Amino acid sequence: MEPENDTKILEFLLLGFSEEPELQPLIFGLFLSMYLITVFGNLLIILAISSDPHLHTPMYFFLSSLSFVDICFTSTTIPKMLQNIRTQSKVLTYEGCITQMYFFILFAVLDMFLLTVMAYDRFVAICHPLHYMVIMNPRLCGLLVLVSWMMSALNSLLQSVMVLRLSFCTDLEIPHFFCEINQLIQLACSDMFLNEIVMYFAAAILGGGSFTGILYSYSKIVSSIQRISSAQGKYKAFSTCASHLSVVSLFYCTCLGVYLSSAATHSSHSSAIASVMYTVVTPMLNPFIYSLRNKDMKRALERIIRKAGITLFWG
Repeated sequence: MEPENDTKILEFLLLGFSEEPELQPLIFGLFLSMYLITVFGNLLIILAISSDPHLHTPMYFFLSSLSFVDICFTSTTIPKMLQNIRTQSKVLTYEGCITQMYFFILFAVLDMFLLTVMAYDRFVAICHPLHYMVIMNPRLCGLLVLVSWMMSALNSLLQSVMVLRLSFCTDLEIPHFFCEINQLIQLACSDMFLNEIVMYFAAAILGGGSFTGILYSYSKIVSSIQRISSAQGKYKAFSTCASHLSVVSLFYCTCLGVYLSSAATHSSHSSAIASVMYTVVTPMLNPFIYSLRNKDMKRALERIIRKAGITLFWG
């Protein structure tokens, strides 16, 4: 008997990390805490930048955009996972799965593009400091973010349309905590060769292109820093890049670790656990990295906390 194909009644089952009942409260509490920290931390970054006129510069404009995208990135996966644990249901509809996949790809690629744009911003600031405000004018900054959104949306739409053309069997189980495109394609009953070609080609062009742009920017930055004569000047130039370089390293290293670990173990559950690093942990740590290593951000956050304390006190 041939497998049934009926995408109108399809329901996917998200198996998550563990099926042990005693572990569900622990998983729920852990991911709820990480999600709240991510949302609260990134909202604080956005609020600090928007409320402090000294932070109305291209670098912080891109940082606030990254914080907004990080909130959306985690919000595409974690709330649904928490709802499933709370209701003790693993069901996700076909439409819900495609929608989740679309937004997950959208914000993941946006993260890469924004990190690349931020690397370019640091390159101009250090290598062409006298022309920085002329080059990184508000129009260019807005255009870079707009183009990043458009390219991410088009790529996400293409990937989703390619999945929509596939036929799926019934009783589908996804050994993950969200609808990840690679896992979804593996469950298709129809030929998936074209989907894999498009998926890996897009990953190579967008991911590889972004990473190459970041490496090129920092190679020029390092070259410029080496030509600075004073040690204090070198330290100041490097300190402006330290936070961004930390986030770039964390994001790309965890992404690489996910695919290397899944390829080595051939375990979908191992891949799901490893995916937590770049889908949850990295967005959660970004606010700490940028605030702890940046004096301007520290001062802005301290002002917000003091104002909030005074407001609560006089309530």
